[in-house]
Amino acid sequence: MEAVRRMFRGFTTFALRPEKLRRWEPEKLRPAGVGRTFQKFFPICAALLLVAAVYALVAWPAGASPQVVVQETPEYRALPVIGSRVGMWVVAQLHLMFAAFVLAVPMFALIIEIIGYVTKDKRYDDLAYEFTKLLSVSFSFTATLGALLTFMLVILYPRLADYMFSIFSWTFFPYVLLFFLEAVFMYSYYYGWGKFSPKVHLTLGVLLNITGTAIMFIADAWLTFMNTPAGISETGALVSLPDAINNFMWMPINIHRLIANLAFGGSIAAAYGAYRFLGAKTQEERAHYDWMGYVGNFIAISAMLPLPFAGYYLGKEIYAYSQSLGITLMGGTFSWLFIIQAVLIGNLFLAANFYLWVSMERIEGAERYRKFIKYLLISITVTYIVWATPHSLVATVEEARRMGGAHHPVLGVLGVMSAKNTAVNAMILTTYISFLLYRRSNKEATVAWAKTGMKVQLGIFVVTILFIVFLGIYGYFVEARVRIALSVPQVIAVLFAMISVTVIDIYLFRNARKRGAIRWGEMPARAQYALFFIAITFAWTMGLMGYVRAGLRQHWHVFGVMLDTSPDAFTPTLGYASNVISITVFIFFCFIAFVFWLAGLSGKKPWEAKLEGEDAT
Repeated sequence: MEAVRRMFRGFTTFALRPEKLRRWEPEKLRPAGVGRTFQKFFPICAALLLVAAVYALVAWPAGASPQVVVQETPEYRALPVIGSRVGMWVVAQLHLMFAAFVLAVPMFALIIEIIGYVTKDKRYDDLAYEFTKLLSVSFSFTATLGALLTFMLVILYPRLADYMFSIFSWTFFPYVLLFFLEAVFMYSYYYGWGKFSPKVHLTLGVLLNITGTAIMFIADAWLTFMNTPAGISETGALVSLPDAINNFMWMPINIHRLIANLAFGGSIAAAYGAYRFLGAKTQEERAHYDWMGYVGNFIAISAMLPLPFAGYYLGKEIYAYSQSLGITLMGGTFSWLFIIQAVLIGNLFLAANFYLWVSMERIEGAERYRKFIKYLLISITVTYIVWATPHSLVATVEEARRMGGAHHPVLGVLGVMSAKNTAVNAMILTTYISFLLYRRSNKEATVAWAKTGMKVQLGIFVVTILFIVFLGIYGYFVEARVRIALSVPQVIAVLFAMISVTVIDIYLFRNARKRGAIRWGEMPARAQYALFFIAITFAWTMGLMGYVRAGLRQHWHVFGVMLDTSPDAFTPTLGYASNVISITVFIFFCFIAFVFWLAGLSGKKPWEAKLEGEDAT
C-alpha cells in the first residue's frame, strides 16, 4: 500500500503541473484552444481514473475473481427471414462456384501459355493472359464468400463448428499458408506477365496450380468427412487425422471436382468470349473472341467427356461406405433428382454438339461432313431419351392399375442402370465423333495409309458400340452386383476408343493438305447463345449435385455421429431445392457479369474530358 501511495503522489504532482506536457507535445501540433481545454480537464480525469484504479486494488477481496457467467454453447441459431439452412446453402454454393472457376482458369491458362511457348505463337500467350484477367476479381469474391461462410458456420451452427474445429484444427495452418501462397503466386503470375522470363513465369503458373489444388484437397476433407466420417472413436473423438482426411469420399470428390472444375471454368471462359463477341465492333475483335469462345468450349467439352466416369467412381465409394447412403442416393429420396440431372446433362451434350455443328459452317471444306450431322443428332436424341427415362413413374392409383404397377410395361426396362450406362457411353462417343469431324473439316490426309487408318478408326468405333450395347443387354440377366460391375468395362472400352482413335488421327493428319481456311468471327449469334446456355447449365448442375452431396446426410450434421435437431433438419422437396438453386445460380451470374464488365474495362481507351467547343477529333 505504501508503494501505491507513493505512486499516487507522484502521478498527481505530474498531473497538476500540465506545463510539463509541453516537453513532449509541442503547441504547434494542436490548436491553442484544445491545449487549454486539455490542460484544464486533464488533472480531473487523471485523478478520477487513478481513484478508480486504487479502489480496485485495495477494495477487491483477496483471492476474489470476476463472476463470469459461462453458458453452454447452443446447437444452432436461427437466421431471420430465409433461415439458417438456406443462408448457409446459398453462400456455400456461391463460394464453391467461384472457387471452381478460380481453380480451373489457371489450369488451362497455363496449358495455353505452354502451347504458345512451344509453338512461338503469340496468339496463345495473349489468349492465356486474357483468361487470367478474369482471375483477380474472382479471387476476391472467392475469399470474401469463404470468410462469410466460416463466420456463418460459427454463428449459426456453433456446436457443429466446435466439433469440426476439434477434428481438423491442425489442417487450418497449412490451409492458411497455402491460401497466402496462392495469392502471392496468382498476383505475381498475373502482374508479371511479360515482365518475367518465360521459364520463370511458367514456374509461377505451375506453383499457382499446385497450391490451388492442395487447398481444394484440404477443404474437400472437411466436407467429405461429414458424409463418410472416419478416423474417430465411437464417441466421435479424433483417433487418426490421416484417416479422417482420407475417408471414403475424399479421393473420389477430389478427382470429380478437378474434372468438373475444369469443365465449369472452361464454360465460363467460353461465355466470356461469347459476351465479348456479341459486343465486338470490328471483324478483328469478333475473330479473336470467336476463337476464345471455341477454346473455352473445347476445354469444357474435353473435361465433360470423362466426368460421368468420375461420378460413377464417387457413387461406388458411397455404396462401399454405406449401402443405406447408396440406396438413398440412387433408389430412394434423391432418385427423382437424378432424372433432373439426366435432363441437364443431356442438354449439355446436345448444346455442345450443336455448337460444333454450327462452327463447321465457318470452315471451308466442312460441307462434305454435314450429311452426317442428322445421324449424330438421332444418336444424341435417342440416348438422351433413354438417359432421362425414370425407372418408376409418379402416377395416380388408376394409372398405376392400368400399368400393372409403378413401372411402365414398355419404358420401365429403360429406367435401370444397364440402359442408362449404355446410353451415356453412346452419348459420349457421339460427342467425340462430332469433335473429330470438326477437327478434320478442312483437312485432307496425305499419308499413304490414309484409307487403312480411317477403316481402323471406323472399326474401333463399331466394335466399341457393339461391346457396350452387348454389356447393357447382358446386364438384364444378371444380379444387381454384377450389373453394376459391368459399367467398368464399358467405361474402359469408351476411353480406349477415344484415346486410340485420337492417336491414329494425330498421325493421320500430321502433314494434311488444307482444303480451306477457318473464317474466325463468321459465326451466327445463336452459336454464342449456345455457349451461354452451356455455362448456365453447368452452374445449375453443380448446384444440384452440391445439394445431393449435402442432402444425402438428411438429418445428420456428420453422418452417424452428430444429429441435426434444428427446425431445418429436413430434406427439401425437389421444387423447393430447385428454387433455391435457381436463385443461387442467378446471383452467381450477376457477380460473373460484374467480373466480365471489369475485365472488359482494361481494353477501353482512357477517358479524356473535352473542352466546350473543342473538336472531338
